[in-house]
Amino acid sequence: MRQNRRQAPSTLSAALTILRKDLRLELRTFETITVTLIFTTSTFIVFHFALNRDELFGDLAAGVFWVTILFASSLTINRLLSNEKQQGGYEGLLLAPIDRNAILYAKIAYLFLALTLLEVFALAIYGIMLLGPSYDSAMLVLIPICLLVNLGLATIGTLISALATATSARELLVPLMTLPLFIPLLIAASEATAPLFEKAPEIVDIGKWLGVMGLYDAVFLLLSIAVFEYILGD
Repeated sequence: MRQNRRQAPSTLSAALTILRKDLRLELRTFETITVTLIFTTSTFIVFHFALNRDELFGDLAAGVFWVTILFASSLTINRLLSNEKQQGGYEGLLLAPIDRNAILYAKIAYLFLALTLLEVFALAIYGIMLLGPSYDSAMLVLIPICLLVNLGLATIGTLISALATATSARELLVPLMTLPLFIPLLIAASEATAPLFEKAPEIVDIGKWLGVMGLYDAVFLLLSIAVFEYILGD
């Protein structure tokens, strides 16, 4: 007797389906995006009054920008898989006949897109509120910096979010575990960005810092692919 067997979707197909589901849910409420944008604006206001300056340049400007992005990203990471858990979708993902790395790829892609949107908004607000130099062609160098930072934050954020999902103290664990891991990325991003935020922005050789961020991203991406399935299984 012949049996109809439904073929399991490919990893890419499953990842795209999960990504579309996450984007659709977020676009329905704008809950996470709204929270991170408000947090980012509030942090810039706090820096404005705490530093008592109308304009920032160089190292200080780069540091304030990337520290704000890191803290804002923690809010999104915190909710990445906890929402699935609260709404009962987490068990459904685990029971689905798919390669579990599809969940990893989908969540990394979702975080990457969310962080890109956050940085576009943050750069606009930062330019109005605190950043001294105006945006010009030199600022285009920010694009590869932001893309590499986003990939690193998204990869580590997804990995830590999966680890924290198994605990009841995930809201505390996520920032405690992610922020120390983000420090090398923060240093490289700040060093690469500082010349662009000088009074006279200039394009310098940032290949070393892009290489550091690229290597950092590759190491954590490979590590995540290797262990993600086992983390979910536990």
